[in-house]
Amino acid sequence: MFTSCTLYMQGIVRVVGAVNYPHPLTRRLEFIGGLSGTFGLNYADNSVKYLQFTGQGWLNINGGAIQTPYYFEGYSSTKNWNSSQIFQLSLSVPSRAPLESITLPETASTSNRLHIFALSMTPSFELASGLLVPQLSVRSAQFSTRWEDINGQRAQAVAITLANLLPGSYATSSNTSINSRYEISVAGEGVSTVTPGLVYRLVPADQARVDVFVLNDGGTGNATVTIKNEFGNVIGTSVGWPIVPLRTEWTADADVLATHETPTWWNQAKYGIFIHWGIYSVPAWGPPGSYAEWYDWSLHNPPNSNSPTWVHHLDTYGKDIVYDDFIANFTASTWNPSAWLDLFSEAGAKYFVIVTKHHDGYALFDTKNTTHRSSVYLNPYRDFVKELMDTAKSDYPDIHRGTYYSLPEWFNPYFFKYGFSSWPGGLAHNAFNASELEPYTGILNISDYIEDLQYPQMLSLALDYDTEIMWCDIGGPNKTLDFAAQFYNKAMQNGYQVTMNDRCGAVPDFDTPEYATFASLSTRHWETSEGMDPNSYGLNSATNASQYKNGTTIIQTLVDIVSKNGNYLLDVGPTAEGDIIAPMADNLLAAGKWLKYAGDCVYATDYWYQAAQDPTGSFRFLTTPKTFCIIAFNKPSDGKVTVDAGGVVLPIQKGDSVVLLGPSRNSQSLEWDVDGSGVLTIVVPQDQVNQVDYAWAFQVSYSG
Repeated sequence: MFTSCTLYMQGIVRVVGAVNYPHPLTRRLEFIGGLSGTFGLNYADNSVKYLQFTGQGWLNINGGAIQTPYYFEGYSSTKNWNSSQIFQLSLSVPSRAPLESITLPETASTSNRLHIFALSMTPSFELASGLLVPQLSVRSAQFSTRWEDINGQRAQAVAITLANLLPGSYATSSNTSINSRYEISVAGEGVSTVTPGLVYRLVPADQARVDVFVLNDGGTGNATVTIKNEFGNVIGTSVGWPIVPLRTEWTADADVLATHETPTWWNQAKYGIFIHWGIYSVPAWGPPGSYAEWYDWSLHNPPNSNSPTWVHHLDTYGKDIVYDDFIANFTASTWNPSAWLDLFSEAGAKYFVIVTKHHDGYALFDTKNTTHRSSVYLNPYRDFVKELMDTAKSDYPDIHRGTYYSLPEWFNPYFFKYGFSSWPGGLAHNAFNASELEPYTGILNISDYIEDLQYPQMLSLALDYDTEIMWCDIGGPNKTLDFAAQFYNKAMQNGYQVTMNDRCGAVPDFDTPEYATFASLSTRHWETSEGMDPNSYGLNSATNASQYKNGTTIIQTLVDIVSKNGNYLLDVGPTAEGDIIAPMADNLLAAGKWLKYAGDCVYATDYWYQAAQDPTGSFRFLTTPKTFCIIAFNKPSDGKVTVDAGGVVLPIQKGDSVVLLGPSRNSQSLEWDVDGSGVLTIVVPQDQVNQVDYAWAFQVSYSG
C-alpha cells in the first residue's frame, strides 16, 4: 500500500511499470492481450473509489518509457531478441475529498505479475480564501511532428495540455470553470502562432488538449505559452518549453524515427476497414475459434488427424490437392473496387487496410524481381492493390489508404535462416506424404530474404503504391529503420502524412491489440483489429450468418474503443470471387446509418480525461472543444436518463443545450439537471429514443 499526505489529488497519477508473463508467447499471441487491474483509492471521508487500468506486457508493447533489446524466456538464461518495454500510464483521480492512501492491484492469485517501479501524483490547488476562479496549469507543450498546410505554409502542431487544478469538489460551481472562449498561443525565437488553440470548457479536476499551429523557422531555445480569455486579456503564461523544429528530413536512426507520430487525420478517423483476401479465400474454412487465413499452416501443423483442417482438407479435396493448387480458383471474377469502396464509405469508415501479402507469401501487388508469387504473375494476373489504391485516390479521396504486409513467410525457403516459432521458413512437406516437398509457386532465385524480397517489397508499397499506413505483421528480422526513413521522406516531399504500426519490428507510431479492448484509457495511440467474424479475419464458410457482428456490436465496440483513445479496424473477408457476403455488408451498412446521424460523437473526438465510462459500463464519454458526448449503451426508458460518473462531475453547466442525436436531423433541446453530487438527469421523450438504434448519443453543446 502506498500512503500519501492528506491532499486532494487531481489530474495525474503516473505509473511506470510492466506486466510479467510467466511463459514466452509466440509473436502472434503477444499482440492479443494485456492485464487489467484496479487501484483502490481511499479517501478521508472513508469512501473508496476504484480506478481501473489496462497494462501491456513488457514483451507485448513498443515505444515504452524504458526499452531493452531483449528479454529472458521462461525465467531462463535464454535470450529472446524481441525488445522488452516498461510503460508509463496516466490516470485521473477523483478529487471531491482528500485522498489518504492507494491500494495497489492484487495479482498474487494470478499467473501474471504487475511491477510498479515509480508512482508520481499531481496535487490539486486548494483555495484558502478569495475569489473562486479557475486555477490553470499548462501540463505540457510538445512540438510535434504533425503539421497542417495553412495559407500555403506548413504549420507545425504544438500539442498543449491545459489543466484546471481546482479539486473536483468545486466542479458544480460555474465560477471555477472556463465557460467561454479561451485562446492559447505559443511564441519563441523563430516561432509564431498562426492558428491558436481554443478551449471553451474546462471544469475543476479536468484537462483539455488542443493543438496550436505555429510557423517554426528554425526556432531555438524555449517557448512561452500564453492564455487569453474571451476579452483578449492575458490571464497567464507558461515559460521554458523546449522548441523543437518540424522535422522535414528523416534518417535511418532509431532515436530520430522514434519521434514520429500518428498524423492528425489518423487520430480523427477512428474507424477503418481491414481486408483479408488471398489464396486462403478459396478453401475459406477453419475450425471454431481459429483464423481461416491460417489454412496453409493449420493443414501442416500437425499433418495428421489431430488437425481439424487436415481432416477437412482430406474429406473435401483429397490428398492430391496442395495449397498452391487453390491459386487457380482465386479468380476475383466479380470483383469491383468501386463496390468495395462504396460499401466502406456508406459504412462510415475513414480508411482501409488491405492485406497485400499474408504469411503464405502470395502477394496482391507487383512484386517485380523479388518473386513472382503474386497475383500479377500468377492467376488471376491482376494488380489488385494498384486497382484499389488508384480507385480510392481518384474517386474516394476522403478515404485514406493502407497496406498490411507480413514480414515473414511460413514456407519460403529463403526465410529459413531467419525462421522462428510459427514462421520457420523452408518448404513445407506434403501434408499427406512427408517424403515430398510442396511447391512454392512463383519463387525466384534471390540471395537474401530481407535484402532481396522483404525490404524492396515494403519500399514498393510506400514509393510505388503511395500507402498512407504501413501495417506490418509479426515482426522479426527486418530493415524497418531504412524503410521508415524513406517512407516518411516520400510523404513529406509530396505533402501528405503517413503512419506505421508496432509490428514492423521498430519505431512504431501506434499499438495494435487483436480481438481485444482495454478496460481503461491508454494515452498512447492504439488500434484494435478484429473480424466481422467472431474468430477469423479471412472468410470462414463454417461461420453462420447470425454469428457476424451486428450493428449494435459494431457501434458499441467502436464507441468503447474511441472513448479510450483507440481506433477500430474492423475486418471483412471477401470470397475468392471478390464479393463481400451479405451478412457482413448488411451489418456494416446498418452501423453506417447510425454514424451518419451520430458520427459527431465519434469522429474527431477526444477522450475525456476524467473517465472513459461510468462505473457500471452503461455510458461512454467523449469530448470536442465545443461539445461533450454521453453515449448510452442501454436503451433509455421511463422518459429519462440518469448518468452517475462515479464521483466525477460531468462538464455540463447552466445554459448548455443537450440533444439526442437521431435520424430526424432536427433534434430538440432536452431538459436536464445536475444535483449537488454531480449526477446528471436528462429528460428524453420515448418517441425520440425509439428512432435510434444500437446506442444513444446525447450531445452537450457548451453555451460559451
